[in-house]
Amino acid sequence: MSIFSPATGARAAILGVVALLGSFAAGQAEEGVAVFPDASRVVAIGGSVTEIVYALGEESKLVARDSTGTYPEAALKLPDVGYMRALSPEGVLSVNPSGILALAGSGPKEAVDVLKKASITFIEVPESFDHEGILKKIEVVGHALGADEKADALARSVDADLKAAEALTANVAERKRVLFILSMEGGKILAAGENTGANGIIRLAGGVNAMEGVNGYKQLSDEAALTAKPDIILMMDRGGEDHLANADEVFSNPALASTPAAATKNLVRMDGSYLLGFGPRTAAAIRDLAAALYGDQIKG
Repeated sequence: MSIFSPATGARAAILGVVALLGSFAAGQAEEGVAVFPDASRVVAIGGSVTEIVYALGEESKLVARDSTGTYPEAALKLPDVGYMRALSPEGVLSVNPSGILALAGSGPKEAVDVLKKASITFIEVPESFDHEGILKKIEVVGHALGADEKADALARSVDADLKAAEALTANVAERKRVLFILSMEGGKILAAGENTGANGIIRLAGGVNAMEGVNGYKQLSDEAALTAKPDIILMMDRGGEDHLANADEVFSNPALASTPAAATKNLVRMDGSYLLGFGPRTAAAIRDLAAALYGDQIKG
């Protein structure tokens, strides 16, 4: 259930929160705090943060989530305070939280700055798209909630699972070049380069990002697609016309029509939060993507 619809602009949301802030005790959240003094009513911002809280068995401490917190299904019963990159302080504070646990990259900056100045402990969970980054998330979330022993146990289990999943492609000689497409709106291809979640999961699954050397998400030109030479196109399986297009429609795009992937109509779709969440389910996502890339070539 959604309890907040984002305002037209961040400024309106920030102005609107001034009165709401007055209902909280005076003072500012202490910078650098790593554990909640009161973890009885925590807002989780970021799908992987919500997932980790549930994996720790600490979900009773959650009072709300953001719109990316869709797993496990039980999380959907929590109030939704809006999208993690378009937060309003009003929406977050309206559930009267005792603490805010937010994934790095939450925003906009103006909204986060207001939340950090409220008399509520704000703890940021670091994000890096690799094996160690997942374990660090678990450690930070567990410590914030006062559940260090549970976090240690979960981290050990996830670490072993990730190692086993990554080992599946250890003996693959010829690596597939994978092009992750975030959007094809209006026929313009937005593809993932380095320093993205897509790059991280492709590497963990034993693939090569066809956009290596490019930072972030960039629009793909016809010339760049030819240079990239992707063997496989990877997309999220979600709503939107571009994501519902079949392989023929995807590969009819001029930028993709002459690529190796188009010759074999090799298109892989996976659920976005599962593929790019970098949480407890990532080892399973690695296995599924590796199987899609290499089939019988992978061991196990």
